[in-house]
Amino acid sequence: MLTGPIKKIFIAAATTLLFASCAKDLDRKPFYSATSATVYNDFSNYKLILAKIYAGLAVSGQQGPAGKPDISGLDEGFSNYLRQYWTAQETSTDEAIIAWNEGDLPDYHKMNWSTSNTWVTAMYNRIYYEVGVCNEFIRETTDEKLKARGIKGSDLEQAKQFRAEARFMRALSYAHAIDMFGSVPFVTEKDAVGSFLPKQIARKDLFKYVEDELLSMEAELVDARKNEYGRVDKACVWTLLAKLYLNAEVYTGEKKYSEVIPWCNKIIAAGYSLEPDYRNLFNTGNNESKEFIFPVCYDGLRTKTWGGMTFLIHAAVGGSMNPANFGINGGWYGLRTTKSFVNLFADVSGNTDKRALFYTSGQNIEINDQFTFTDGYAIQKFRNVSAAGVAGSDPTGNYPDTDFPLFRLADVYLMYAEAVVRGGTGGSAADALLYVNKLRERAYGNSMGDIVEHDLTLDFILNERGRELYWEGYRRTDLIRFGKYTGDNYLWAWKGGIKNGRAVEDYRVLFPLPSSDIMANPSLVQNNGY
Repeated sequence: MLTGPIKKIFIAAATTLLFASCAKDLDRKPFYSATSATVYNDFSNYKLILAKIYAGLAVSGQQGPAGKPDISGLDEGFSNYLRQYWTAQETSTDEAIIAWNEGDLPDYHKMNWSTSNTWVTAMYNRIYYEVGVCNEFIRETTDEKLKARGIKGSDLEQAKQFRAEARFMRALSYAHAIDMFGSVPFVTEKDAVGSFLPKQIARKDLFKYVEDELLSMEAELVDARKNEYGRVDKACVWTLLAKLYLNAEVYTGEKKYSEVIPWCNKIIAAGYSLEPDYRNLFNTGNNESKEFIFPVCYDGLRTKTWGGMTFLIHAAVGGSMNPANFGINGGWYGLRTTKSFVNLFADVSGNTDKRALFYTSGQNIEINDQFTFTDGYAIQKFRNVSAAGVAGSDPTGNYPDTDFPLFRLADVYLMYAEAVVRGGTGGSAADALLYVNKLRERAYGNSMGDIVEHDLTLDFILNERGRELYWEGYRRTDLIRFGKYTGDNYLWAWKGGIKNGRAVEDYRVLFPLPSSDIMANPSLVQNNGY
């Protein structure tokens, strides 16, 4: 739960929402004593404000699981950034289906969302709330304002570092906007807060902006693995750049696979290492892992939300599953996976891939009814217990201590391998094979799962990304990049609202701009097909 002195800081930050539209009573004095002018005069407040920016991914409001939400229009637990991002990226694919027949939530898996879909709108609003809070911090920490406030010495250096971290967090949200919405409204710290209609930026131009931001902020950040856990460092920049370049052909029409490789090399050389036991990446001790590059942090006593990891752990438990094995007080009977995804783990050699964390007892592999929890295998990936089985710190069993791995080394290994296979220069097929086999040796516990060079095809890499990274928010982006999200190249249960799946229109590779924003800003051009 986020309380205490930071609450006032959050109120000040929240007043800078990107689309502040009220132009009335412009001469009225602020309702709160904590304004930007007073808050930013005291350097001791800066880290607290920065904490709000990071917390924007993890929690959904100002007071914990309920009360004073950041955005309106959807239940506060539902509106959490990580929950929204995960739901959009996973339940619209073969990796996840949800049993809750609530409003227009099922439209994600049916892939028939509209411009007024509540969940699409909430994701869009989450992105822009985060951008707005980051913009305010960056706006108030310019060199000129820091000098005018008498901030100098080590405080000045820290302030610049904090500013770079805020710039990264804004770049991350804009990267999500590029991926999910394409051409979107664009505002930075240079735009005055107030009533105005943001101009739309082309997808390729926003790509260039985020790329330039990341390249220019790198020098101001702490070296890889040298910052406090959960905060941004140079390796976060390198990872996001690699992700942008890997998807550049989708985002801009220009291949940039050669640009992926040097950033992956920098990350690999920075001292990260694979967690020996795959399962330990997803329990309460995962904050100790040397594989994590950038997590979204959770603490059962301090970051209470019905979204985020609370959602991911509780919603995946149901049927005959024992909630105590997951360190929680009960399951929500929601999330399962499809037969198509389960089949990625089929191994004719008879060897066992330990990443196949399926719960099958009482579960049907076929999904005859998408709203029946026992239709579809359950997944036991995320848990609120330690490696020894000890439950997390929250005695109620509601809120987990498990962190979410937004960036980790395994993804970097697979990005490197994919870039090489796609023809990127500067890497080697031998290293690509080595990195993939490192993951498979962890998965199998020996070399029985190793592949040889001619096995390392694009289809294999897509499947291996599924096996290694499932339920970590990658799948929609991956399927689009490999040309298997829409159309009939790859079908899964209830894709397109049909039990055995159907081809889906190609325009579904982007979500629509919400109709509410189109009406509020008539200059915006809707994505094709909507």
